[in-house]
This record gives sequence, structure tokens and C-alpha cells, in this order.
Amino acid sequence: MNKLNVKKGDEVVVISGKDKGKEGKILKAMPEQERVVVQGANMITTHVKPRKQGEAGGRIEKEGTIHVSNVKLVCPKCGKPTRIGHTMQDGKKVRVCKKCGKVMD
Repeated sequence: MNKLNVKKGDEVVVISGKDKGKEGKILKAMPEQERVVVQGANMITTHVKPRKQGEAGGRIEKEGTIHVSNVKLVCPKCGKPTRIGHTMQDGKKVRVCKKCGKVMD
């Protein structure tokens, strides 16, 4: 099973692609595909058929997936995009900011 350095609820910045520079919260993480869904980034249009009588169909804009290598975690302490380090603390593996050294979990 693949492990990601980011998880649902983390604040990230997109570092490449058409939405480079956008910041948002991770809405969904998919470790098997190594992809994440970032709020407000990689917007795609899906066409929806009406399913019930009287229900409207149409086009809906929603977030698409982004490969996890194209996002960088924003440290909640220093507020900068950073890489992630791991260290042991009280017998648990925790994430650490590479810039300021603070624990993120």
C-alpha cells in the first residue's frame, strides 16, 4: 500500500500545471492512485442527466484529481510550502516541517 505525505484536511499549494500557485484544502486523498482532490483546483465539467421526473440535468463544475507530486504541504506554523520529514515522538511516527522543524500532526 502506498503512503502519502499529505492527508485529508491539509492545506496545500499546487506547484505545477494549469493551477500553479493556487492554495486549497485536500478534500480527498487516494493513496492507491497517488492522487488528491484539492478544493478549487483542477476544475472539470461533468455532464449530468436528469434522473427523476422534473429534475434538471446540465453541466456541473467540480474538482478533478491532481497527482500528489504536484502539490506541496503548507506548514501551519510558518505558513510556507515545505517538504515533509518524519521523526519518532512518544513511539509514534510524526510529520515534521523541513523549514521550521515543527511537528505538524
